[in-house]
Amino acid sequence: MPSSAYQAIIAAPGFALGVRCDADYITGLEFLPPGPPQAPTTPLAAEAARQLQAWLADPGFVFGLPLKPAGTAFQRRVWQRIAAIPPGQTHSYGELAKALNNAPRAVGQACGANPYPVVVPCHRVVASGGVAKNRLGGFNRQGGGFLLDVKRWLLRHEGHAIGDTTG
Repeated sequence: MPSSAYQAIIAAPGFALGVRCDADYITGLEFLPPGPPQAPTTPLAAEAARQLQAWLADPGFVFGLPLKPAGTAFQRRVWQRIAAIPPGQTHSYGELAKALNNAPRAVGQACGANPYPVVVPCHRVVASGGVAKNRLGGFNRQGGGFLLDVKRWLLRHEGHAIGDTTG
């Protein structure tokens, strides 16, 4: 998407985050290839940029952004569970599926549909065996490439020691 599609772009190590919002809600966050930041164009975008930069400086930072309600009832249940995973911890798709009485694939699809990555930390959901066995699973509906590299960075940022290969 062109930078004009975002109300702010935050530069991060190896990627950028595009912020979309209206006057009252964050409507989406999107991982972008590395690039220059874009100054916020609204007060809410400025607050989102401030909070995302605070999280980049401290992975224990707790977000307090107004997120526009989105997704199906099931997706919202998955995102609520994901949001409760503390920094530095992960859960497997299977663990979340069991807690939600559903299938791991459905949990993975809900993770991929998450419109608020980082704030709703879907990077903390990994394949069975987890980061200890370099089994990260997919990320943002991708099984490899740039976005899986972003997932690795996010997990390392939160203190996980992981390799550069998937299992």
